[in-house]
Amino acid sequence: MHRRTLVALAALATGLPAATVSLAQTDEIRIAHVYSKTGPLEAYGKQTQTGLMMGLSYATGGSMTINGKKLVVIEKDDQGKPDLGKSLLAAAYSDDKADIAVGPTSSGVALALLPVAEEYKKILLVEPAVADAITGDKWNKYIFRTGRNSSQDAISNAVAIDKAGVTVATLAQDYAFGRDGVKAFKDALKNAKLVHEEYLPTNTTDFTAGAQRLIDKLKDQPGRKIIFIIWAGAGNPFKIADLDLKRYGIEIATGGNILPAMVAYNQFPGMEGATYYYFGFSRNPANLWLVTNHYTQFKSPPDFFTAGGFTAAMALVKALKTTGGDTETQRLIRTMEGMSFESPKGWMTFRKEDHQALQSMYHFRVSAGARPGTLADLRLVREIRQEEMDLPIRNARQDTVQTLTKTQTIVQKSDN
Repeated sequence: MHRRTLVALAALATGLPAATVSLAQTDEIRIAHVYSKTGPLEAYGKQTQTGLMMGLSYATGGSMTINGKKLVVIEKDDQGKPDLGKSLLAAAYSDDKADIAVGPTSSGVALALLPVAEEYKKILLVEPAVADAITGDKWNKYIFRTGRNSSQDAISNAVAIDKAGVTVATLAQDYAFGRDGVKAFKDALKNAKLVHEEYLPTNTTDFTAGAQRLIDKLKDQPGRKIIFIIWAGAGNPFKIADLDLKRYGIEIATGGNILPAMVAYNQFPGMEGATYYYFGFSRNPANLWLVTNHYTQFKSPPDFFTAGGFTAAMALVKALKTTGGDTETQRLIRTMEGMSFESPKGWMTFRKEDHQALQSMYHFRVSAGARPGTLADLRLVREIRQEEMDLPIRNARQDTVQTLTKTQTIVQKSDN
């Protein structure tokens, strides 16, 4: 059935002239949010949705409009299932007439959604799925990402602990997330020495054997000795501390996580790592507003994925304000490529070559006075700026994998 016929039928059903119905449709900007409202990653998904709605409110000054057009958010629960997510995104673009989509939570779902965005020639703003392939070999021009990728996590942590005289061994899950993260971490080390890579099944609960292998590789090394952990989901790799690592002078390092998971960090005063967000680090207006209003509404600080959803909203609003509310896809792509925007995580820039948002990361240290069982007591060591992290491009736009320099990638705030 043709769109004109559908509009006419809608007009008959509502008693309004067809022209009025058509005009009403153009007075909206429709945003589909495909995320894990339920399922294994439900906690992450709900944080993202909260952040998205708070961010849209903040970026529009509470009006939820852009150039007179009302922002309408359509929620779709993919339950963490790739096939379901794929059908939901197709329905959002076709049946719900979504102008743009945000999500999903899971990398597996995200990889299933990429070709749908290309088929419908509509933008999918990926947040918070992290797999490198999303802006790598599976990427297409309709994909942008405000969420960090696995390499950003690994490279920033390498920068945080990469010092002469440091010896490192890694502990990671034995699948793409863990192995890709370790490879990026290893490639970023310039001064520290990596002596062992330990990979364990994703469902590991007993870390004793793996920990012993790590200890054997590190215990006789001179200088500072660190086990760097890359782990997601179930299992508690911090149990390796039960083997009395201090006896061998071995430390643990890891990246950021959601606040409940980071409660365990207080067991390791002095532990260092890097994260893309912690509510107490950034002092910019967007983060101060988010922290204040999140405390007011929820009596708790905003978490990892709340900041991510907020960031996606700020990127969307910046782009749509720039186009005057025009949602035509090619115009949005031209606008967003190279676009810089404010976020609770700091200033960010969509890299033109792969549409990955570049951002600063934050080198942290667990406070010496951290109390076990309480909110993670992290202290900011320093901001690791975008230009310090050589993040490779791995998509079809490039004939070879290359690393951009600061002058190629960073659009200064003064240019906006």
